[in-house]
Amino acid sequence: MRPDDRQYTKSHEWVKKDGDTVLIGITDHAVNELCSGNEGDLVYCDLPAVGRAVDAGETFGEIESVKAVADLNAPVSGEIVATNPEIEDHLEILSTDPWEKGWMVRLKPRTKSLDGELMSAAEYESHVAEH
Repeated sequence: MRPDDRQYTKSHEWVKKDGDTVLIGITDHAVNELCSGNEGDLVYCDLPAVGRAVDAGETFGEIESVKAVADLNAPVSGEIVATNPEIEDHLEILSTDPWEKGWMVRLKPRTKSLDGELMSAAEYESHVAEH
């Protein structure tokens, strides 16, 4: 079971509240789809500039493996206030710890309630099982 302290999107991003900001990353399922269990297959990650405003569902970056390129989509609307500098140089973090060290961006949401199409961990589990 995936962590239940965050919410998930159909495009395999997660969002976790952290004070008045949220952390955003990609799920273990997304990592496995990109690299088939071989962490060396992840080759590039493009994260947005701090200060960029994004809308829920909008592409804010991309991640690339030797076999595919995937868009990173914002689970909620807000302003990027930080990016994880470790990710761009150490993509293997996404394979080993996508839930904590593998966060990609910190975002200040526009509203108190998260506005994207989000699922609980149980709902996400069902979504992944169905697809």
